[in-house]
Amino acid sequence: MRNIIITITAFLFLTSCGNKKSEEETSETTTVENVTTLTDAQIKNAGIQIGKVEEKEISSTLKLNGKIDVPPQNLVSISVPMGGYLKYTDLLEGMHVNKGQVLCVVEDQQYIQLQEDYLLAKAKIVYAKAEFARQKELNQSKASSDKVYQQAQAEYNSLSVMVQSYGEKLKFAGINPSKVSTKSISKSINIYSPISGFVSKVNVNIGKYVTPSDILFEIVDPSDIHLALTVFEKDINRLAIGQSLIAYTNTNPDKKYPCKIILIGKDFSENKSVEMHCHFTSYDKDLLPGIYMNAEVELKSQKSTVLPADAIVNFENKNYIFIAKENKEFEMKEVTLGTTENGFIEITSDDFKDANIVIKGAYSLLMKMKNVEE
Repeated sequence: MRNIIITITAFLFLTSCGNKKSEEETSETTTVENVTTLTDAQIKNAGIQIGKVEEKEISSTLKLNGKIDVPPQNLVSISVPMGGYLKYTDLLEGMHVNKGQVLCVVEDQQYIQLQEDYLLAKAKIVYAKAEFARQKELNQSKASSDKVYQQAQAEYNSLSVMVQSYGEKLKFAGINPSKVSTKSISKSINIYSPISGFVSKVNVNIGKYVTPSDILFEIVDPSDIHLALTVFEKDINRLAIGQSLIAYTNTNPDKKYPCKIILIGKDFSENKSVEMHCHFTSYDKDLLPGIYMNAEVELKSQKSTVLPADAIVNFENKNYIFIAKENKEFEMKEVTLGTTENGFIEITSDDFKDANIVIKGAYSLLMKMKNVEE
């Protein structure tokens, strides 16, 4: 029995070792090699040429995104100071309005009451003024007491305050006090546009009751509309005021809008970015505040390490070059690419200054390496 147990144990041990060895062999066969060797004939047939990295002046494009914005003084929210029912409006989004144009008509009984109070105060002050003058004259001749004179003066002053107060309330409601009379009392008021521009929002409909806190319309003055773009810290030094750029929307990327940089912010946010403001060269009424846009800035040329485009191969979504070694060996190295211009590609990773690099025939090397791996 003891001999049987020993035999089984030895068998299991050997089996385990065999499996481990098999796994190691499998692992070794699936390892991707990054070095391949060619014969002289293969090098000739592949048309392989060796070269070095070059230093060239190469320009680049910086891509940014942001949205259309306007300064506070160019975006006006229209509301009714004292509320009421919307009686009339013909505004639609996108319509152009002029400064002083009637935007809507609002009506409410409180406007009747306000005009009535103003006219009554004006009527009373005429008598109070005359009585004050009479009592002043009588008091000077000692024909009336100081008390009566002071009461007349207080009544006149009180009514003067009321007339002034009601007049300011009428102005606040949009009613001209000088045009209020017993024959012109109205329950409705007109709301006028304070600026010229385009209607960007219409939030009401006829018959709706609006309060002073409700925004009826928004009007945009396009004379100072601008594009606010997000710029990260690493790109700030590459931009300057007055620099030109091209902007476009996601919905219509083929339509380009020329812009110029007018302001670069200095206050960095938590993600190390600032806002950059740009003016549109010409305004398009389809450009409204809040619309998201993309932009491309052509940056100035700078010295860059470059290789011919033929030296770069792409494999499994990564970019590689081949380094020529001794004994006809070629090593595949991953690289990070930058800007492409005039058939040259910027290399932004590692230092290949002294390396012998395959500048032609790199694709043939990749094919041979892939076949060997398979």
